[in-house]
Amino acid sequence: MNTLVFSPFIKLCLALHLLAVLLLCWQPAWWPGLLGLLVLLHGLIALLGLLPRSTLLGPNLTRLPQAAIRRGEVAITIDDGPDPAVTPAVLDILRQYQVKATFFCIGERAAHYPELVRQAAQEGHAVENHGQRHRKHTSLFGLSGWRREVGEGQATLQAITGHAPQFFRPIAGLRNPLLEPVLQRLGVFLASWTRRGYDTRVRDPALVYARLTRQLAAGDILLLHDGNAARMADGTPVILQVLPRLLEELSRRQLQAVTLPQACSPAPAAAKRAS
Repeated sequence: MNTLVFSPFIKLCLALHLLAVLLLCWQPAWWPGLLGLLVLLHGLIALLGLLPRSTLLGPNLTRLPQAAIRRGEVAITIDDGPDPAVTPAVLDILRQYQVKATFFCIGERAAHYPELVRQAAQEGHAVENHGQRHRKHTSLFGLSGWRREVGEGQATLQAITGHAPQFFRPIAGLRNPLLEPVLQRLGVFLASWTRRGYDTRVRDPALVYARLTRQLAAGDILLLHDGNAARMADGTPVILQVLPRLLEELSRRQLQAVTLPQACSPAPAAAKRAS
């Protein structure tokens, strides 16, 4: 069985809880102050769970490794699919530009449209875990809830593609300290992003494109959506207008789009943290 490895911050929090108990035993009259400090500490932990790029709750891939940066690589990640109205067009664009992307798929949607997931995998794209059900309250889960959300997503996607996902991304990147022990048990690594275009809400492709390309550099992990994609006034999904321009800009800057597993090959170091 794997040994759980907590982040230094979580270890500090556990030590502070123990210290509070010892102080309470020594000076029971101090309980109001100690309680107030613990409330503040838990508030800080909750705040960190709302920051998708935070690394204090555990390892988090917010940028590609140095080797990938030296190779001039970036990663395009596409969330919330598969979507039968959008994903096929996204795959067509990627095929036209001969670019590989990383699809963070929702297990339930993948089970409804397995042919799209298989097509993405067969064409060389990475299929990664975006949770089985993608519920908005996921960040409030305990250990059993995270085990179901991540574990069932792993099983669903592996059954479709024949490969176990290496990465997990929670909805909107929101989490709590109990996610990391589950990821350790499953041998999966948390992945967030460097920059995003908010293309589930913003209907202006120019604005989404500008956000993705502002200070664009090697090592960036870019976030787009095929599922839940915002629509322009004529009903066109924003990603279909943004993606070709983005790929052309990458070519102009001599940046190569790769999948997360390719960029982190042979595997992200922390994914082996407890093996």
